[in-house]
Amino acid sequence: MMKMAESLGTTQVRIGEELVVGGNTPFVLIAGPCVIESAKMVMETAGRLKEITTKLKIPLIFKSSFDKANRTSVESFRGQGLKTGLHILAKVKEEFEVPVTTDIHLPEQAEQVKDVVDVLQIPAFLCRQTDLLVAAALTQKVVNIKKGQFLAPWDMKNALDKVSRSGNNSILLTERGTSFGYNNLVVDMTGLVELKKLGYPVVFDGTHSVQKPGGKGACTGGNREYVKYLSRAAAAIGIDALFLETHPDPDQALSDGPNMVKLDDLEDILKQVKYVDEYIKGEARN
Repeated sequence: MMKMAESLGTTQVRIGEELVVGGNTPFVLIAGPCVIESAKMVMETAGRLKEITTKLKIPLIFKSSFDKANRTSVESFRGQGLKTGLHILAKVKEEFEVPVTTDIHLPEQAEQVKDVVDVLQIPAFLCRQTDLLVAAALTQKVVNIKKGQFLAPWDMKNALDKVSRSGNNSILLTERGTSFGYNNLVVDMTGLVELKKLGYPVVFDGTHSVQKPGGKGACTGGNREYVKYLSRAAAAIGIDALFLETHPDPDQALSDGPNMVKLDDLEDILKQVKYVDEYIKGEARN
């Protein structure tokens, strides 16, 4: 096990002045509600996340989307929009002193968000969009590329090359499940190993991996009870970061409710992941 852990070490990516992802450092948590529903909800969630991660000594990057441009239905709630959304994310960053991330869907949005966010997230459906990847790279911010549900892990080399050849090597790669038949995703844990072979820090998205895309007709379904099991398994591979969307009341959430973790359940999941992570990373360092 020791040799396996050593062989899976990745390069380190620095986020801000203090946070480091990769290189067999303890895992980082990327978490928050799927979409910015309101300033009040986001601030309350960020406050709870800060309390939990401070208690458990887990580095935190706060995530929420100003716009969900890839919702299943045209009638689905998309968010608060760019201006309001960035204002709220800036408040989170200032009040709780944590890095923030959000996804972008258009090349011009990269320049618009770079002065607020620390990590630009590329949605899985858009991970092959050259103009979007290049625009994100040119900001010199960290770029988190989510692996398309339709791609093999090794195919992500082409996506990361588009960023690195644009002069930016601050890259994260996120696994979020692979399409398996209709309305279903599966997670191949060997895919995490293959992603790590590309050399960049690997993130496991435990909540989107349990989605049932379009599974409820006009919206996406999911099964949040599997999040803790997949997250523990991913930690045993030696992931560099864990992505979990969370909400105070997921059943009433305006986006991705079925797969989001209830905020009250998050601490227990993180304790389990931290236990596994410390064992695996300890083996790598010994």
